[in-house]
Amino acid sequence: MSNNSTPSGLKKFENGFIRIAGKISGNRLLLTLRDTFVLVAATTMIAGFGIMIQNVIVDPMNGLIFGKQGLQLGRLISGSWAAWQQSGFEHGLQTVANLIALVSNGTLNIFALLLVVIFSWEVSTRFFRDRTEHMTDVLFGLAAFFISIPWNFKYAIPNTKKTINVLNYIDTQYLGTQGVFAAILISGCAVWLYNKLMQRHFTIKLPDSVPPAVAQSFSSLIPGSITLGVFIILTGISTSCTGKTMPALFLSILQAPALAISKTNAFAFVSQFTWSLLQWLGIHPTSIWGAIFGMTWTINDTQNMLGQAHHIFSTLFMNFSTIAAGTFSLSPVLAILIASKRVGARKITKVALLPAIFNIS
Repeated sequence: MSNNSTPSGLKKFENGFIRIAGKISGNRLLLTLRDTFVLVAATTMIAGFGIMIQNVIVDPMNGLIFGKQGLQLGRLISGSWAAWQQSGFEHGLQTVANLIALVSNGTLNIFALLLVVIFSWEVSTRFFRDRTEHMTDVLFGLAAFFISIPWNFKYAIPNTKKTINVLNYIDTQYLGTQGVFAAILISGCAVWLYNKLMQRHFTIKLPDSVPPAVAQSFSSLIPGSITLGVFIILTGISTSCTGKTMPALFLSILQAPALAISKTNAFAFVSQFTWSLLQWLGIHPTSIWGAIFGMTWTINDTQNMLGQAHHIFSTLFMNFSTIAAGTFSLSPVLAILIASKRVGARKITKVALLPAIFNIS
């Protein structure tokens, strides 16, 4: 007769898996990364809508409404493509399209810069809650990032083999998707170092009669100077020893390999399989995979929207294929609405339908 009090092998695995996954999902750093990418996603969503409107609706030559790839209303209105290109209507649409395209400059093209601001704030508020002024931490995170970015670089002239030396200008590629890992590592380390120095009282103490804003500025002088000095030294060491600045170094040894792995079928399978497994065991998968997707597939999303690449595996595609619209959200709702005869179940799914369409389940 078997002893029911002894857990089976499957139950032992389940308990062990839940315990380990629970510890990982509760890790403050992972949660900080997850929340950072969730917040910055608002700007990328706005950019995505803008780019869709620009390229699909407004674009006078390549859009689906007026262009050659769709209804071709431009040719129908003017009689020929040559006449359409010379018309004032076409020029007006092109101007509107160019204006809408500016949304990329404030969102996608400065993706890494936005991460610096948000991640600095999240690290400060999560790990150093006793701080009274978290915005100071953001300032030092930004300063450290701009210290590390190359201001002198070689620019390859398109369609030629020539390069020119650009002096005293930021290499803007590291403000976008190429600088994601650098943004996270540099800003996070800067905020951590600055706060540790503050906790050890490397500060200038002023009398209580001094206004708080002035006292805060003076108290940050020494820890802030040390923090920025450290990144000046690190930038010098990186450039001298490797010939690359820190963003370029992080791109080559960390970001590029991570993105290469994320493009494989194996990565996609493991992520989607464990996603459903975690849900089955009652653990929210976003707590673990949110940070990983943010530093891999979200970069792919941004590059797709900018037209820099055509990645199949990306956060948006997987969210609205396998994760949401595929098996975990919309499909069960539709199945119940179509096939179920239970009144209660149908009422619940009617409420759940709209959120499920937008990947909320």
